[in-house]
Amino acid sequence: MHVVHDGPPQAPPLLLIHGSGASGAFWGPIVPALAGHHHVIRVDLPGCGQSPPAPAYDVPLQAARVAALLDDLGLRRVATAGHSSGGYVATALAEQRPDLVGSIALISSGPSPDALLPQPFILKALLAPPLGPLLWASRSDAMIRAGIGATAAGPVHIPDDAIADLRATPYRAMRAVLRQNGAYLAERSVPDRLAALGIPVLVIFGGADPRWEPSSAHQYDAVPDTRVELLPGVGHLPMLEAPEATSDLLLGFTATSADPLVPLET
Repeated sequence: MHVVHDGPPQAPPLLLIHGSGASGAFWGPIVPALAGHHHVIRVDLPGCGQSPPAPAYDVPLQAARVAALLDDLGLRRVATAGHSSGGYVATALAEQRPDLVGSIALISSGPSPDALLPQPFILKALLAPPLGPLLWASRSDAMIRAGIGATAAGPVHIPDDAIADLRATPYRAMRAVLRQNGAYLAERSVPDRLAALGIPVLVIFGGADPRWEPSSAHQYDAVPDTRVELLPGVGHLPMLEAPEATSDLLLGFTATSADPLVPLET
């Protein structure tokens, strides 16, 4: 996998996992604030961004690939944040390897299938047959921006490197990722999975998310040691729409949930 490191290597690690078809570049606006306190590790999951396609994309397998990366880096009890379906990979990572995950922050991660809203027309056109494969192959940067922007609550600046990375994602990989994310969610809800893990959880949800019913964020209230934060006027992309509020919430959470033997850098 393509990996980008920011911040001091000796600082407490913070792993960032992007959502479906996106890349580590989508975290760009909040990385400077996070890197002031953490060794920030951004991955491009297989088939996304600058990572090559893989034979399979089921969520547990994606998590196993991330686990292998953390093993290679010699890291344990890592604070982990996932955006959208990246939250499913983070949860599966903690399910498989509880020694690797110290806490989980879920950003815009739908808790269960019944929380999914009707999707914006441009996304359905880009992702579903019969038009999807044709449009995907010929999409312009403007079309990509429109597709991403349709998940925001209002105008949003999307980094150029995020657009370039999304352009590199193959249609087949994107479709496979979406199918496997749905299968993981249908098998067992995220709150139910988290309740069995016994680790600190932060849930950040946009109060105007057009992809997932915002009130569904409170399904996570049933998980012990969980804090739920709704950002008013924010859609599905808090790190792009409200980077300061999102980074403040993440830093406050990692500071209070950090292993006391590993103090936060100041």
